[in-house]
Amino acid sequence: MNAKITTHQAREDERNAAIQIYVNGEIVPRHQAVVSVYDSGFLLGDGVWEGLRLYNGRWAFLRDHLDRLFQAARAIDLDIGLDRAGVIAALETVRIANDMHDNAHARLMITRGIKTHPFQHPSLSQTGPTTVIIMEHSVPAMARPIRLATVPHIRGLPMSQDAKLNSHSKVNCILACIAAEKAGADEALMLDVHGFVNTTNACNFFIVRKGEVWTSTGDYCMNGITRQKVIDLCRENQIPVFERNFSLVDTYDADEAFLTGTFGAQTPVKSIDGRQIGTGNAGPVTQNMRNLYKALIEQDTASCA
Repeated sequence: MNAKITTHQAREDERNAAIQIYVNGEIVPRHQAVVSVYDSGFLLGDGVWEGLRLYNGRWAFLRDHLDRLFQAARAIDLDIGLDRAGVIAALETVRIANDMHDNAHARLMITRGIKTHPFQHPSLSQTGPTTVIIMEHSVPAMARPIRLATVPHIRGLPMSQDAKLNSHSKVNCILACIAAEKAGADEALMLDVHGFVNTTNACNFFIVRKGEVWTSTGDYCMNGITRQKVIDLCRENQIPVFERNFSLVDTYDADEAFLTGTFGAQTPVKSIDGRQIGTGNAGPVTQNMRNLYKALIEQDTASCA
């Protein structure tokens, strides 16, 4: 049986043992990077985050990531204590401290800060926010396409926890991932509240049928930046693309399937619920999207120079 892999699997890099981490304005060695046990993020998952990729010394689609970060902070009524220029300066400080120029991944996390007591009410967070940036040398290392399993966990209604919110509260997705692994898959395929195919526990999901690219309506999934770039690239290159409701029956009969995310870009899907999708490898449309996306990244990072 093939070993389990994930969409965030990277090559081992010994340099990561000695990385410098940003904690509330200070740069500290990895082993000294700590936050309080009273921190809102640790106690309750009360915070927002972004993941960014470094290419050619530049953060790809930085404007989009900052838009989403500040939108999420406003949604949970969190003053992150920095403006856009301040966030960019913090990222650059960490990048320089780690001498990173390419193939790096940043996890930018902001919580409501330290609480006076270990309870829920936001007013108890009186020292904050807490800001942490972890930056690692990171080259994706996919040994093979991903195997998915459909799980009973769903992405719910916006009034319970809007899936568009990039929050620290990820237990629903973690439970979905555990269920998929128990079923012998790598990651979970999650449905929406109506039973239509939606997303995975970690990435957005696409299928290809007869040359058409399909993804969910977007009503119940993360507003993925890579997801939107793929949709835009399809439209710009006359590739039929549809944001629509579709079922597992449609999915099992797909010619190709792939996942999108900041880390792995476009990750091919081998099988879903034990059913091989297409050839089980990256199909021609998936490979074309990879090439178009790579060119877009090169254009975006060059324009920032």
